[in-house]
Amino acid sequence: MFKLNLKIALRNLWKNKTASFINITGLAIGLAACLMLLLYVSYEWNFDKQAKNSADVYTTMTNIPGDDGKIAGTFEGSVSAFGPAIKQDIPEIEYMSRMDYGRKSLIANGTNSFKRNSKFAESDIFKMYDYTFIQGNPETALKDLNSVVLTASTAKILFGTTDVLNKTVRFQDKLDLNVTAVIKDQPDNSSNKFDYLMPWSLLGTLDPMAQTLNWESYSYVTLVRLKPGTDAELVNQKIKEVIRKNTRDSFQSQSLFPLSKLHLYSKFENGKSVGGAIEQIRLFMGLAFGILLIACINFMNMATAKSEKRAKEVGIKKTIGANRVSLITQFLTESMLMAFVAVIIAIVLLEVSLPTFNGLLNIKLSMHYFNALNWVGILGIVFITGLIAGSYPAFYLSAFNPIQNLKRKIRGSGWAKISLRQVLVVAQFCFAIILIISTLVIYRQIQYVKNRPVGFNINALVEMPQDGELKTKYDVLKSELLKSGAVTSMFQSSVSLSHHGANFLDIKWEGMTQPENRVMFNQVATSYDFLKTNGIKLLEGRDFSEQFASDSLGVLVSASAVKTFGYKDPLGKTITVFGSKLNIIGVFDDYVWDSPYKANNPMVVFLDPNRRGTITMRLNETRTLADNINTISQIAKSLNPAYPVEINFLNNVYAEKYNAEKTLGILANLFGGLAIFVSCLGLFGLVAYSAEQRTKEFGVRKVLGASVANLMQLLSVSFVKMILVAVVIAVPLSYYAMNKWLSQFEFHTEISWWIVPVAAFGTLSLALITISFQAFKSAKANPVDALKYE
Repeated sequence: MFKLNLKIALRNLWKNKTASFINITGLAIGLAACLMLLLYVSYEWNFDKQAKNSADVYTTMTNIPGDDGKIAGTFEGSVSAFGPAIKQDIPEIEYMSRMDYGRKSLIANGTNSFKRNSKFAESDIFKMYDYTFIQGNPETALKDLNSVVLTASTAKILFGTTDVLNKTVRFQDKLDLNVTAVIKDQPDNSSNKFDYLMPWSLLGTLDPMAQTLNWESYSYVTLVRLKPGTDAELVNQKIKEVIRKNTRDSFQSQSLFPLSKLHLYSKFENGKSVGGAIEQIRLFMGLAFGILLIACINFMNMATAKSEKRAKEVGIKKTIGANRVSLITQFLTESMLMAFVAVIIAIVLLEVSLPTFNGLLNIKLSMHYFNALNWVGILGIVFITGLIAGSYPAFYLSAFNPIQNLKRKIRGSGWAKISLRQVLVVAQFCFAIILIISTLVIYRQIQYVKNRPVGFNINALVEMPQDGELKTKYDVLKSELLKSGAVTSMFQSSVSLSHHGANFLDIKWEGMTQPENRVMFNQVATSYDFLKTNGIKLLEGRDFSEQFASDSLGVLVSASAVKTFGYKDPLGKTITVFGSKLNIIGVFDDYVWDSPYKANNPMVVFLDPNRRGTITMRLNETRTLADNINTISQIAKSLNPAYPVEINFLNNVYAEKYNAEKTLGILANLFGGLAIFVSCLGLFGLVAYSAEQRTKEFGVRKVLGASVANLMQLLSVSFVKMILVAVVIAVPLSYYAMNKWLSQFEFHTEISWWIVPVAAFGTLSLALITISFQAFKSAKANPVDALKYE
């Protein structure tokens, strides 16, 4: 029976080539889009879930105290004393590892040197993730002070092989480290990824704050693994007691949060997770299955459009004894066959499109064809797609009355025959219109934030990390660069102009009404020419100057800091930071240094040449850009030969701040366009169905004098009405959804009035173009053929 159904299905596919082509094309595009989006969703969903015990791994979140006992903010980080304290006092904690946030640091094998991502951690880090050791032992890999664990890719870059056990590498051109292990590269969707790992004890020799057990500096990450079955809330209650015991503070400044959830649930309000990237992931899942559903609806429409040609076949089969189940099986076999062919084409489309897709999103997605679960998923999608796409035609066609079939008088139940199909079309175009409006709003939001002034002159501004000899030879570098004419001014600072972190609470000011500060401030330590170089607007006072020796106790503050202090005349006022009294010598306008979507914390800028990290330079715009960069590179390399020269343009650095919304915009544009295209394929099928149903009517009307325009209008009006209904339904839904999306940004655009008519007109125009093609074809048909139709 199956063999017979398969033969009939193949014959029908070949007989109705155009309809089969449209059906398979629509399904293939829908499946390819669905698979591609699901690959992206899987990548995001599986962040930090690679380890078999990932559900028991937690990271430490720090709560910032606010007014009225509330929590003003939450971030991932902890003090150095936190991990050892909870490991000692809370038996439910099985393993604990402190680590730094990591940075790009120099690692070399002789003259073969590179800047790669480095981290310091305690040995229990190997209990948090399932690291695959190519060489070495996880129990002893970080035991020695001067040891290092390399990833396979780093080992190959440095030595050309992974057989590097007990070989020596040089770290930051200062320390020789012994390679004690080589591990397989971690997946990209790991939040604690590194290229090489060093022991926490080594960090203690480089950073005194890491060596001491302090409760003040929130500069580290603490990971713990709880014993299986442990109640995390109970552990957090015990942590509160540990904090009170060590600090005598009843406020729970630190708590545990599942590491596997942090990537998707990173938005916190009053210390509780209220969402985050998970909302975007849900949106993409809806988009994936929405496009696939549209493709399935198209299949239904095209199948029922050809129902007249199948009516006689169904009537004869029923007359000779075929029951409804056998007919349903036959039609479902056809739909399954089409879905199977479509999925093969979809996989080809996926492989062709993935490199471009990865390039757009700057990620590395791939389909693992030797993974059994992937094939179960693909075949499951094929089965469900074939079932959904073929169910309505199967039940619809198998329900025909055999006598009416043979007489060619098809009369389905009016509601099922007309209304359901209209509902499907309306649903298709509702989805398409919502996508068009959403895409326009997302684009306008990105442009709005991009066009929002950053608060300084970003053009011709570059920066480079202050590594190696550049830390001690900054004055020489500055003198040489200014003399060369490549730069007009420059400064060194503890952080980049665009940075995240460097926040603190320990600040007091004159007239302070509370015993302790509850507002998070940001700190920057810099040298002379800070404002001169970056072009931040000076509102009052002056920049740091070598003419004033007292500037070592001076400070620049942002306008929002002055507002927090409540000062009307801030110049000359005193603030106390980390116990040191400083005088305000200048007030500058707030600028964007962290997220461009919200107001950044008030800032305090110190004059401290001993705190280094980044060198910022303003290029000489009277010279060519290439000449300036070449000159800077030559001078920097001559002073710091061990390190590669890294020059970053500030406008590129700031462009990266829009990556999340850029990704959303790209996906909405790309898959929104596909949804509209597939919807138009479905509309083409409906018009074909309608034209076929009214073939004789058109012939009679044409003989009686109806023009081509009259017939096209007759065929098009009902579909235009359905699209207008879709507009009426989609507009309020999209307006509500996008207003809710915009509300998550402190700085956001508004939904302009013109977006709705543009979306409606665009959809209607595409639909009319699709309708007109088939309508013109039907209207121009020979009326003699139409009258002979039955």
